[in-house]
Amino acid sequence: MATSPNPTRDDFAAMLDETLGSEADGGFEGRVVMGTVTAIENDKAVIDVGLKSEGRVRLSEFAAHGQPHGLKVGDEVEVYVDRVENADGEAMLSRDRARREAAWDRLESEFGEGKRVEGEIFGRVKGGFTVDLDGAVAFLPGSQVDIRPVRDIAPLMGIPQPFQVLKMDRRRGNIVVSRRAVLEETRAEQRQELIEKLAEGQVIDGVVKNITDYGAFVDLGGIDGLLHVTDMSYKRVNHPGEVINIGDTVTVQIIRINAETQRISLGMKQLESDPWDGVGAKYPVGMKLAGTVTNITEYGAFVELEAGIEGLVHVSEMSWTKKNVHPGKIVSTSQEVEVMVLEVDSEKRRISLGLKQAQSNPWGDFADRHPVGSTVSGEVKNATEFGLFIGLDGDVDGMVHMSDIAWGISGEDALALHRKGEEVEAVVLDVDVEKERISLGMKQLEKGAPAVGGAVTDGLRRGEVVTVTVLEVRDGGLEVQVGEDGATGFVKRSDLGRDRDEQRSDRFQTGQKVDAMVIGFDRTKKPNFSVKARQLAEEKEAVAQYGSSDSGASLGDILGEALKGKN
Repeated sequence: MATSPNPTRDDFAAMLDETLGSEADGGFEGRVVMGTVTAIENDKAVIDVGLKSEGRVRLSEFAAHGQPHGLKVGDEVEVYVDRVENADGEAMLSRDRARREAAWDRLESEFGEGKRVEGEIFGRVKGGFTVDLDGAVAFLPGSQVDIRPVRDIAPLMGIPQPFQVLKMDRRRGNIVVSRRAVLEETRAEQRQELIEKLAEGQVIDGVVKNITDYGAFVDLGGIDGLLHVTDMSYKRVNHPGEVINIGDTVTVQIIRINAETQRISLGMKQLESDPWDGVGAKYPVGMKLAGTVTNITEYGAFVELEAGIEGLVHVSEMSWTKKNVHPGKIVSTSQEVEVMVLEVDSEKRRISLGLKQAQSNPWGDFADRHPVGSTVSGEVKNATEFGLFIGLDGDVDGMVHMSDIAWGISGEDALALHRKGEEVEAVVLDVDVEKERISLGMKQLEKGAPAVGGAVTDGLRRGEVVTVTVLEVRDGGLEVQVGEDGATGFVKRSDLGRDRDEQRSDRFQTGQKVDAMVIGFDRTKKPNFSVKARQLAEEKEAVAQYGSSDSGASLGDILGEALKGKN
C-alpha cells in the first residue's frame, strides 16, 4: 500500500488494519496464523505472530504425549489467535487449538471421502479410550478396539495406527472412531485372497485358535476354518479337548469352501484310512467279540469294537430277564462286555449288537435243569387277575394259572388263598424257551392228582362211563379216583345229578362208589366226571330203545322197561 509523505490518521488506521486485520472481518482473532519462536522462558515459548505484542504458549502444547517438545528459538509454528490482546497486553495464543482446527478441517475432508485416518491411543475413559488424531481428540469405544475382546490395551497405546471415523460433530467437538472396522475390512480382503488360493481336498497345516463343544477353529494363515468334532476322528469324540489343544499345529484337509459366506469346513479323519471298509466281512452276523461301552443313552448303549467302529446294543437286546430298565442299570461307561453281532449295515455305518445273545438263555437253562413234571419252589412275586407269578432260580418267573392253583374251587377263590412274598411249591407243566414262558401248576401236587405228562389217563375216553370212588367230599363237588390206582378227577357240584336236590355233595360219603361219565380233560390230562351226563345219556338211550313219550308211554314206563331189559 502506497503512503503519502505526510500520512494522516486515516492512513495510519488503514495500515494497522492491513497488518492486524479490520474489525469487520474479525482481525486475527479466531484464526490460525504462522508465528516465530523468539524465546523460551521456563515452561513457555514466546511467539511473535506480527501483532504489537507477543504471546506465550506452554511448551507442553508442542510436545507429543509424554515426549519432549523439541522446540528452539527461530522455529516457525502455527498457533491459534484466541485474543489479540489480554489484560496484560499480550496476545493469547494456543498451539493445541491450532492443531485441533487444522485436524478438524482435514478430518472432515477425509470423513466425507470415507478414508481412514491416522491416530494414537493415549488414554482410557469410561466405556473406551481416547485417540489423538494429530490434534483432534476422538473417542474409541471398547467394543471397537478389536474384532475380539482385548484384555490388555497397553501394547496398542502410543502406536500410530489407522482408524475409521464413524461419527463427527464439529459443533459439539465429538468424534467417534473404530479400529475394529479397519481390521475387519483388512481381514475381509485377506480372507478373499486366501480363499482364492485354497481348494477343496487340499491338505494344509493350521494352528488351533479356539475350542468349543462342537469343534475347533483353526487358523490357516489369516483365515479360520471350522474343524467339527465329528470330523476329528472315526472313533467317538465326546469333546474336542480329548483330541487337540489350543495352540496345537494340526494337519487338516479342506472338506468344503463356501465362497459366499467365506466359511471353510475342515477334517482330520479324512486323512486316515476308513475303518468301515470291509467291516461286513470282518464282523459277520453271529460273531461273538469283546468291546468297550463308550456311551449310554435311554435307548441303548454304544460299544466300541475297535478304534472308529462302534455298534449299538438296543435296550431290548441287553438282558434276558431285566425288562423296561434304563441301560445304565445294566452296563456302565468304560465297561468291558461281550456282545454278538446281530446286523451290519456298511452303507449307513451301523452295527446292531446283542448283549444277552452272548449269554446263555436262562429259559433254556431252566428247561435243562427242570424238565416237565419236576417240582420247583419259589416266592410269589405278583398276583394278577388270571394267576400267580412265581420267582424261580436263574432269575426267571413262572406262572400258575388260576385254574391250576387248587382243585374243587373257583379260580378267583384259589387266587385269594395266596399272597405276594409267600413261598410255594409247584410242578413244571411246560417251558416255551422261544416265548420265554414257564407254566406251573400247584394243584397237581395235591393228594391223588395225576402225574404231569404221565399215562394214567390213557385208558379213558371222553363219553366213557366208569365207576369212581369218592376220595374227598367238598362243597364244590367230589374228588374221585378211577379204580384203586387209576386217574383222579373231579365231579363238580352241578354234575352230581340231573335234579337240584341230587346236586348236594353231602349226600355222598368218602369211599362211596359212583358211576360217572368222562366229560373231558384239563390241560394236565386230568379227567373231569359227571353223574348228570351219565343220567342224561342213559335216559336218551332208553327212550330210543323202548319208546318215546309221544307214543303215549310215560317216562316212568319207559325207564321201567329199560330196567327190566337191563335185568
